[in-house]
Amino acid sequence: MTGLEKIVDQILAEANQEADRLIEEANGQAKQIAEEADAQTEKSVQEIKKKSEAQAKTLEERMHSSNDLYLRTQTLAVKQDVIADVIETAYQKVCGMDKESYFGMLEKLIEKYALPQSGEIYFSDSDLGAMPAGFYNRIQAAAEKAGGTLTLSQEGKNIENGFVLVYGGVEQNCTLRAIFDANRDEMQDTVHAILYGKEA
Repeated sequence: MTGLEKIVDQILAEANQEADRLIEEANGQAKQIAEEADAQTEKSVQEIKKKSEAQAKTLEERMHSSNDLYLRTQTLAVKQDVIADVIETAYQKVCGMDKESYFGMLEKLIEKYALPQSGEIYFSDSDLGAMPAGFYNRIQAAAEKAGGTLTLSQEGKNIENGFVLVYGGVEQNCTLRAIFDANRDEMQDTVHAILYGKEA
């Protein structure tokens, strides 16, 4: 082997050794990078999992809260419907009273709503036609208890039942529907207490 060949072989051997060292070093760096990447990936996965679990828990709590609110709202709506039905049934029963009871009730309402002054009282055409004998005298007696007087109008009002009082041009609606509507809150509380007691 010539001197040139020896030099070439030496250079090739050193080059191979350097290449092997570089490959080994690169493999080590690649392995380290892969391990760091795996560790970072695992950390990210755990963070995402923890965040997802927290979000899921929050969502579940919100769903429970929303479901509870919906249930309470629906329950309240049903109770209000039941109470409204009871009040409407009571109204219909009052409207369907027999003649004697109906006019007896009107007499008591006149005593309650009459003012201590002179006024007029209006009834529907049907009530004017069905008015029992002597009822006008009972109207006068009821008005006098309040310290006033009432003139019975022979002109029928366009009302379903009850009566309308007029004092100085100001009308006071005393129809049964108006009285029920004016006392609705109190009636709702009473019906609620009867049906549901102290239940919220």
